[in-house]
Amino acid sequence: MIKSLILVTTLALLVSSPSAIRIHPPPSTSDYNQSPEYANGDKCQSLQTASCHPSLVHIATTLDFKYLRGSIASVHSILRHAACPENVRLHFITADFSAAAADLAAVVESAFPRLSFKVYPFRKESEIKRLISSAIRPALEDPLNYARIYLSEILDPCVNRVVYLDSDTIVVDEIQKLWSTPLTGSRVIGAPVYCRANLTSYFNGEFWSDRRLSRALEGKGACYFNTGVMVVDLERWRSGGDYTRRIEWWMKTQKERRIYELGSLPPLMLVFAGEVEGVDHRWNQHGLGGDNVVDSCRRLHGGAVSLMHWSGKGKPWVRLDRGRPCPIDYVWAPFDLYKFAKY
Repeated sequence: MIKSLILVTTLALLVSSPSAIRIHPPPSTSDYNQSPEYANGDKCQSLQTASCHPSLVHIATTLDFKYLRGSIASVHSILRHAACPENVRLHFITADFSAAAADLAAVVESAFPRLSFKVYPFRKESEIKRLISSAIRPALEDPLNYARIYLSEILDPCVNRVVYLDSDTIVVDEIQKLWSTPLTGSRVIGAPVYCRANLTSYFNGEFWSDRRLSRALEGKGACYFNTGVMVVDLERWRSGGDYTRRIEWWMKTQKERRIYELGSLPPLMLVFAGEVEGVDHRWNQHGLGGDNVVDSCRRLHGGAVSLMHWSGKGKPWVRLDRGRPCPIDYVWAPFDLYKFAKY
């Protein structure tokens, strides 16, 4: 009787938990192969014990069960192409669920024994859930998608610059080139910018018909940037501009009036429109996941490639395991460390 009562109580707590929707079999360190050993060369300055040294290359990304395989592959690609891999610091943001965070961290440590990293629980998850409205894809409604808005608060105060990457990216170039992108003037963000965008497709009639709202884009140019790859000056973000609160204001407006269909991208566009440092397009060959079209295969755009991004519904590990990959997915496969890959 007592055991039954304990079981019922435990199940009730799990169902009522904010993290209940993320209940999965815990990942095991035995699920992933250990990566090759990537060590600093003779020309690298040793920064292993200097957690806040200004020359460290800081990378932030989210870490969860659903995209763990993608995250492992992304980190693998970064280390493989880094000239000084031991000077790369990874900052993983997880759901605010300590047991899950510990399991995920154990997998990362097992796959990359020499990697210096830190895991940060996303403490604002319940708060963000109250601000999120439904999006064109359910995946865009995950509170972790909004963690990038709070990097200045989440990461250690000594981290003054960071590259934010989505979990479905692969880097095929030296990541320090992206991290060291100059941000001119008072600009806070750098990203590949696309100025032939039709912004009417990102915001609906409710937005454009209200002059108080639409003037946020007035004179800013019809430019779009993908928030899955960004260089962020955290020192400038923290020192002024009230950027986080301004983004939250747009999220509240969206909740009340429904002015766009996507997730975390539009509010960042509304705050930073016209003020994003343009980065070479080679650093975000995005849309490889087919955007919002199921089973849609995309090719790389013309020109050089430094980073590939499977934004959209189609993730390479899913398509490969199903035996229905797109040609570009075979470029992702060599970075996959999952032991039970079906290809």
